[in-house]
Amino acid sequence: MHGTWEPAPAHRWEDAFLSGNGRHGALVFGDPDDERVVVTHHTLVRPVPPADTLPPRLAHRLPGLQDRLLSGELDAAERFTDGRALRWVGAFHPGFQVRVRREDPAAGPGGFRREVDFATGVAASVRAGRASRVFVSRADDVLVQYVTGTPLTAAVVLDPRLPGAPEDLAIGRGTVLHPRGALLTLRARYPEADGEAAFTGVTLALAAGGRTAIGRDGLRVSDAGALLLLTRVRRHRGEAPVEDEAASLRALVPEGASPAEAYAWLLARHEALHRAAYERVTLDLGGGADRALPGGELLALPDSPALVERLFAAGRYHLLSASGMLPPRLTGLWTGDWNTAWSGAFTTDANLGLQTASAAAAALPEVSEALAALVYGQWADWRDNARAIFGARGVVAPAHTDGVSGHAYHFQRSYPLHLWTAGADWLLHPLVEHAETEAGTETGAADPRLGPALAEVALFYEDFLTRTGPDGRLVIVPSYSPENRPVGGSWGALNATMDLAAARHALTAAAAHSPAEAEAARLRALADRLPDYRVNADGALAEWAWPGLEDRYDHRHLSHLYPVWPLGAINPYDTPELARAARRALELRGAENGSAHGHLHHGLVAARLRDGERAAGALGRVLHGDFFHASLMSAHYPGREVYNADAAHALPALLIELLVQSTPGRLVLLPALPAAYPRGALRGVRTRFGAEVDLVWGDGGATATVRPSRTVRVELRTPDGSPARLALTAGEERVVSFSVR
Repeated sequence: MHGTWEPAPAHRWEDAFLSGNGRHGALVFGDPDDERVVVTHHTLVRPVPPADTLPPRLAHRLPGLQDRLLSGELDAAERFTDGRALRWVGAFHPGFQVRVRREDPAAGPGGFRREVDFATGVAASVRAGRASRVFVSRADDVLVQYVTGTPLTAAVVLDPRLPGAPEDLAIGRGTVLHPRGALLTLRARYPEADGEAAFTGVTLALAAGGRTAIGRDGLRVSDAGALLLLTRVRRHRGEAPVEDEAASLRALVPEGASPAEAYAWLLARHEALHRAAYERVTLDLGGGADRALPGGELLALPDSPALVERLFAAGRYHLLSASGMLPPRLTGLWTGDWNTAWSGAFTTDANLGLQTASAAAAALPEVSEALAALVYGQWADWRDNARAIFGARGVVAPAHTDGVSGHAYHFQRSYPLHLWTAGADWLLHPLVEHAETEAGTETGAADPRLGPALAEVALFYEDFLTRTGPDGRLVIVPSYSPENRPVGGSWGALNATMDLAAARHALTAAAAHSPAEAEAARLRALADRLPDYRVNADGALAEWAWPGLEDRYDHRHLSHLYPVWPLGAINPYDTPELARAARRALELRGAENGSAHGHLHHGLVAARLRDGERAAGALGRVLHGDFFHASLMSAHYPGREVYNADAAHALPALLIELLVQSTPGRLVLLPALPAAYPRGALRGVRTRFGAEVDLVWGDGGATATVRPSRTVRVELRTPDGSPARLALTAGEERVVSFSVR
């Protein structure tokens, strides 16, 4: 349940096992005779000329656009641009591979096994007494590789020759022998921009006995008992401080320690942090004998509970490993190819929200903190977007970012992403959930940035919401529903349901966090002037609340169901009629191109609507769709097409939502339990009212053990649907038993 294995090395980088600490990443092919470890880092992004990263200055044209849209010129937004061609954000790319190639390969394939232990983050491979172990330290921010099996004679090279690497990438290498370990360096200068942008990899090599010598392009180790490699990569401008990096790596090795002792020391420091985070939440579905199967064979059994258990565990492991200085990219923290799809960026109009959806409930505050690092690190750029495009105070988040710039400069006619105003609300919502979940716990100190950030999002709407419709209600104009367009209109439209939900939520959230009652009342009054959601002629929640803009149902995105998930503003308990309309909208929605994120998004919405059959169907399409590589990292399309982390990282969120949901005032147990899992246990899940829950079910009954960190009264919902009151006292365990029909 807490790892995976294969009986052969990876031949494709997509199948390489993964390790990471939220800064450095490693893709481990797992061949003790010719080990290749691709090194990545969140900062390895191809440079974009600064002049190309500015948001378009369109604010002076905004009133005219609003007039034309309100008068019925529904294609007017197609001309709301500064004429630039589509510009992609900087592309995430791999650094290089650390290659350890033995001169005397072991005879035959017998006895081979490669595995990754999710609880330690160690990717290991063994054959004929030879072994390679790799992890990326969360404690010391270093990639650690330990190679054993005597006698060890091998070449060690830092190899930049990876798929898609630019031919004009300027490479410099160096190898220096030293009594405290040989040093290998690789410096690469990007061909773009001014030639100052570069990245440098440094590896410290410590051999146990034997001889070391400078070899072709690297180091030659002869007759050693073991080899320890410590690697870092840095993105920089100008010259890299290689000597400082070398000294820092040497300082990680205790004085006089052997490679074996140093490895054990470094692993213990890392494991103390990583294991504690990984083991907070577990899922047991009674996987049985299938748990022993290698990942490739288990993936061929899509109906096996053991597969779901392993994917849940792998998803939490990969999500944790990809989150640190930044949250996960479209590819997590990993790629073996310079040509990453969609630049390997952060796509905020669906993908990033789906990937980080489980952070609070799955007890991964590290993910929430990584998301906060992205949000607050780009806040000044978001202000620029609001001023340049809308002439407003406050902030507007981009739909695409490479993690370097937060400016909204990636857009075109059919993807007018610069018109999307809901992004800041969606990106802040998980941080609100994090604050609610962690309050009252040992690590629950309030983030002083959150309240002012919510206020600044509301400030944008105060400036932007100035136009009204024939009914006197406010109109969001222009408005964009990612990445769809209405029948009878263009992409840039009016009153997209997602934009209405985001504006209403942003204003009310800011009011809830405001210390001034007068300000809070003013914000709530502005929210009350927004129009109601629209139900169309099919009885479905409409994607646009504007006459003449009809729904285009076959689309991978479900932007108009944002008030259902993640916001929860539409739900079966408080707004049953709108919940029925949302359910009808879900029934009518097509899957378009079959992308994984569309299926998972569909399942999350269905779970919130207590539609277990539909949610299980969405999960089944992912499990049966051949979306997962042997690494248990996922693909964007069926048939393992386009390496992408959406399914891998979002699947734990869906599984938790099927079993436990919460708001600050409500606990929902088994809202959408799939029939395929009649018994199981979910332990350690967190709630938004500050409690930890263990849930066990089977044989027609269930028991929830609730451990609150603060005193609170919440509404309890179980499968029979009738509400009950649950009074919780901080520090006192409460056990709830109920029937499951």
